[in-house]
Amino acid sequence: MVRALTKVVYKPDSQSTDEFTVIVNPAEFKKWKEGGSTIALTEVVDSFQVFFSNQGAQGILGTPSKQQLENVFGSSKDVDVIERILKQGQEQAGKGVTAGTTGLNVGKSNSVIDTRGKGVSGVP
Repeated sequence: MVRALTKVVYKPDSQSTDEFTVIVNPAEFKKWKEGGSTIALTEVVDSFQVFFSNQGAQGILGTPSKQQLENVFGSSKDVDVIERILKQGQEQAGKGVTAGTTGLNVGKSNSVIDTRGKGVSGVP
């Protein structure tokens, strides 16, 4: 089963490759954005985690430092930062996340592990 993934991306300025990202529940985010201020942020966001990439949309997502958050948002409190990202960021639909099993057919693959020449040198 594939779960829809929607992210809200905030860029400090249009020339910057820095991006701050929050993963959201698409339906709840839409209601919240349209003025549903009674909707709790815990319903809107997938988790209270902000991701950071300085390589654009295709970059590896990491976690920003508190100093980065202070410099860009004026606060390092997750609630303040997430609210600003949700208000000023752009919603982007992402690829779905597969939950449960994978699509690999292990029975038909070559599952030989080659360990020749890869000893454990230097390990006591």
